[in-house]
Amino acid sequence: LRPPIPIPQTLTSPLPSSRSYRGLTLVLTFLSYTSYHLSRKPISIVKSQLHPNCSALGPNPHNDSNSTTWCCWAPFDGDNYKELFGALDNAFLVAYAIGMFISGIFGERLPLRYYLSGGMVLSGLFTALFGLGYFWNIHALWYFIVVQVCNGLVQTTGWPAVVACVGNWFGKGKRGLIMGIWNSHTSVGNILGSLIAGAWVSSAWGLSFIVPGIIITAMGIICFLFLVEYPEDVDCSPPLHHVMTTSEKDPEAVTSNEGPLSLSGQSSADHSNSPKEPAEEPEAISFLGALRIPGVVEFSLCLLFAKLVSYTFLYWLPLYIVNVAHFGAKEAGDLSTLFDVGGILGGIFAGLISDYTGGRATTCCVMLVVAAPMLFLYNHVGQNGIGTSIAMLIICGALVNGPYALITTAVSADLGTHESLKGNAKALSTVTAIIDGTGSIGAALGPLLAGLISPTGWNNVFYMLIAANVLACLLLARVVVKEVRGWCGYMARKRGYVVT
Repeated sequence: LRPPIPIPQTLTSPLPSSRSYRGLTLVLTFLSYTSYHLSRKPISIVKSQLHPNCSALGPNPHNDSNSTTWCCWAPFDGDNYKELFGALDNAFLVAYAIGMFISGIFGERLPLRYYLSGGMVLSGLFTALFGLGYFWNIHALWYFIVVQVCNGLVQTTGWPAVVACVGNWFGKGKRGLIMGIWNSHTSVGNILGSLIAGAWVSSAWGLSFIVPGIIITAMGIICFLFLVEYPEDVDCSPPLHHVMTTSEKDPEAVTSNEGPLSLSGQSSADHSNSPKEPAEEPEAISFLGALRIPGVVEFSLCLLFAKLVSYTFLYWLPLYIVNVAHFGAKEAGDLSTLFDVGGILGGIFAGLISDYTGGRATTCCVMLVVAAPMLFLYNHVGQNGIGTSIAMLIICGALVNGPYALITTAVSADLGTHESLKGNAKALSTVTAIIDGTGSIGAALGPLLAGLISPTGWNNVFYMLIAANVLACLLLARVVVKEVRGWCGYMARKRGYVVT
């Protein structure tokens, strides 16, 4: 058991050092997960170099080689190269999805600082090993598959740990906006990963993996030295995860994640004038217990399809741009970063709107509905000109990554500190791992399906993505209905009507 937590005199006026520690936690976790995504991005950039258009490079200098594939990297020099790329993606993502369900359980029971920094160092090792295959002249498919599987497993240490750390330091108040801005680490990591990988993709693609591997390892060491897991560890005030609302007194009103709670006030005096005795740390919640929290199942299944779309773009967008717009590997990688620029804007917008309205599910649903026709338009008119392509990539990135960002951050933190837990915040890592682990199943299916469908035409890939967006929206219908009822009840009470 952890030692008794020293409770400050007031919970509403944090100590002066608390703000500094919160800022440090945001910066460290931001940089940590930026490096995670930075190390995942190179594979999508390098794909076009593993199987380039050899005829465009001039005559074949090797008379004993196939004239059309002499410049390709075996074993990706065959006609089935797209299926092999899909297998590489799937090896990482399936291992990530399986490992994520286990990772949250370990994250609740191990020191987060050790768990996170250890995972980052191992992630750096396996990322670099993939790139060393270039310098060691390795052409065995099993080598790259094994490295991808190992990397997928160790990278599951990241998300539950960073969300738990941020959730430990920040309460519910402006969580959507704060975590929406903070969650831009995903897109920033993708952008930096694209630019770093693109710097060496045409000369020595192994460095496209080795350099990101070194970066995430260095960040793991920094995280180990400076990350503070809990406010109580440095005698700071723990945040308030819930607010007192009229709905708590009204049995017909919905709970914290099912209505416009951000519109209601809270009574800080009740908290500041109520002394609390030090209590033993509650036990970590079980897997089944976490599933019983209202909203966990719905948001988990929604994320499955939302992440399917997002990760298909993550792994296949540069190759799509090369095939359709006929750009070079570096230019396609640079252009694909605009999708992540849109993702930054979408995550911030989704967090801001959901904070103001209190409707996390409704915000996600609206963005998913609008994303479907935008994906259709991008596929049909997105390559008509560079200006159109830039605009469509930013819009699609915002609409696709906005709901994904909101669910994996603010929604996960809300549910991990849900009122039904009666103050037990030990569910944060487990809930985060369940939601993101379920979403990672979709992340594994998306690139795999894209690899299988793309030989029949890119139109069919986009139809698959549109269908996934529609399904993600439908899975949130029940929660959206509850939020709408919560708004109606709130407005009725505000106008003095009696709700029956």
